[in-house]
Amino acid sequence: MIQPVSLFVGLRYSRSTKGNAFISFISFFSIAGIALGLAALIVVNSVMNGFEKNLKSSMLALIPHVQIAGKRTEIEKLLPELKNVENVKEIGEHLAVEAVLQTNSQLQGVRLQGGSKNDSSLIPFLKQGSWEDLQDSRYTIAVSRYLASALNVNIGDEIRVIIPSVSNYTPMGRVPVQRVLTVSTIFSTESEADLHLAYTSFDTLERLLKHKSADDATYSIKLFDAFGIQPILELLAKHPTLAVSDWRVEQGALFSAVAMEKRIMTLLLTLIVLVAAFNILSAISMMVNEKQSEIAILQTLGFTPLKIMQIFMVQGSYNGVVGTFIGGCLGIILTLNINEALSVVGLNLLGGMKLPTVIEPFALTLMILSSLLLSFIATVLPAFKAAKVLPAEVLRYE
Repeated sequence: MIQPVSLFVGLRYSRSTKGNAFISFISFFSIAGIALGLAALIVVNSVMNGFEKNLKSSMLALIPHVQIAGKRTEIEKLLPELKNVENVKEIGEHLAVEAVLQTNSQLQGVRLQGGSKNDSSLIPFLKQGSWEDLQDSRYTIAVSRYLASALNVNIGDEIRVIIPSVSNYTPMGRVPVQRVLTVSTIFSTESEADLHLAYTSFDTLERLLKHKSADDATYSIKLFDAFGIQPILELLAKHPTLAVSDWRVEQGALFSAVAMEKRIMTLLLTLIVLVAAFNILSAISMMVNEKQSEIAILQTLGFTPLKIMQIFMVQGSYNGVVGTFIGGCLGIILTLNINEALSVVGLNLLGGMKLPTVIEPFALTLMILSSLLLSFIATVLPAFKAAKVLPAEVLRYE
């Protein structure tokens, strides 16, 4: 097979098993460092993508993406225009309040939402009971599997709901509104929403809040894409008398924290690949010092400085390509089998949860190309040093 002579010599140097054992040791660990660093980068990035997607698909599915509060007549006039916005999924009247759930032995603070019959966002996450059970029976409640475990309740058990913001006047003084509700439905999103969110029917919550005002109302808007919120906000900005809030007020900090953690972890793991690339630089530099006589002989045979550079750049890039290939394959295999791998080493997440993973082709390609680029850049300096070898000085005493 015909191939450039610099490629042939560079590959011979790369695959040679003879010579300085320490150089071989450094070369091996540069390959291993790139492989392990890239594999860790792929796994961590995929898990973070999985968590981010899980948050988007579960937590944001349960909370209103946009809330409008104001005069009922003004909002109802605006509804046809809002429904014509492409990203709008559904619009409905909304009630929510901070509440305390009490059992015989436990207290738990939650955000209690009143779900209308048209609100289907909770249905994909139901584990026990049904949405109809919650809507058709008065004074029932839906709690997450986490809350059911924390409060030690199950379907059919009773929970006392206390609403501190609404009070009744009694002979004993002012006391918060409270009511015993029956657990009819249990859901699980496997996200932070399970920690602080509970549902009851719209009618039940309206009775608890004594919310019978015909003039004022609060409406919620659900979007197909919660991040495509800007067109809705621009439309609502034309109505300054309405109070508008969106999901970013309560949950924006969480998503920002996840994005920041993802960037920091990517940076730290990229540094591991960078350190491995410096090992390539060290190995090639030592190889240049050891092979000076051979470099001088190649120059006397007609090799130009450029071809000498190419030889050692091929040798260093070979280590980078091998390490990147091994790391890429290892990272993808571990990502696809991360939960099985954790079980093998005896690590199980709380409640039997599974680590979500999402491999983004663009991010994977970018990580692989970055690894190859760092490996290539690491070869430039020692290769340039090899090209500067003077045959007359090296062979003077040979």
